Amino acid sequence: MSKVALIVGGGRSLGEYLSKHMAREGYEIAVADLVYENAKKVSDEINASGGKGIAVGVNACSEDEVKAMVQKVVNELGRVDLLIYNAGIAKSSKITEFELQAFNRIVDVNLNGYFLCAREVAKVMIEKNIKGSIIGINSKSGKVGSKFNSGYSAAKFAAVGLTQSLALDLAEDNIRVNAMMLGNLLDSDMFESLLPQYAVKLGIPESEVKQAYIDKVPLKRGCTFEDVANVITFYASDKASYLTGQSVNITGGQVMH
Repeated sequence: MSKVALIVGGGRSLGEYLSKHMAREGYEIAVADLVYENAKKVSDEINASGGKGIAVGVNACSEDEVKAMVQKVVNELGRVDLLIYNAGIAKSSKITEFELQAFNRIVDVNLNGYFLCAREVAKVMIEKNIKGSIIGINSKSGKVGSKFNSGYSAAKFAAVGLTQSLALDLAEDNIRVNAMMLGNLLDSDMFESLLPQYAVKLGIPESEVKQAYIDKVPLKRGCTFEDVANVITFYASDKASYLTGQSVNITGGQVMH
């Protein structure tokens, strides 16, 4: 029986890459996304290339929609062996201009959605006696504070505590929970969307922002989708069966603790 991976926020950018990568690794893929059309496009491409994928539209911040998503995946694919929570949003603004509405929205997507998806998937894994893996896509901003990113950093720090707590809760069920602390994904939709705000933060032209972020990294390059996929492939596998509750830096040496 093929293993099943549910990838929340799997419809574009890093999520699309991970959906297709894990399909090549032999998983059946449930591509879940706020924009159903994006999820459908990715799942169609997985099926066209010889894999098996289904699409689910979901607002990960809605308890009812998350429950319905997991039920649909179980109904159509029979199980969930791997959850990758990749939904996330960010807004860059100085604290004195940071609006509560924006802060709450960032926490909702980056933290509350992770909690809801992990909870509902864990129920299925326990019920079906699956030695599962739950992986939260996090950020180096969950290890060190980030200027003009108080909402995002706060949510990502909290998600580390949630990851560790889930790992303790679920250890007796042989379910492992880990967080991937990504460096700057310079080619991601999220980073591209933040370029104007980062230019303001750094006081430089937009055209110089990416190089400024590269210069901060000891290995002198940004974090690629492939870098993330390689580590996730290992952490999702049986080769990582003794690893849980970890916050794994994928930062090119920029963050080391």
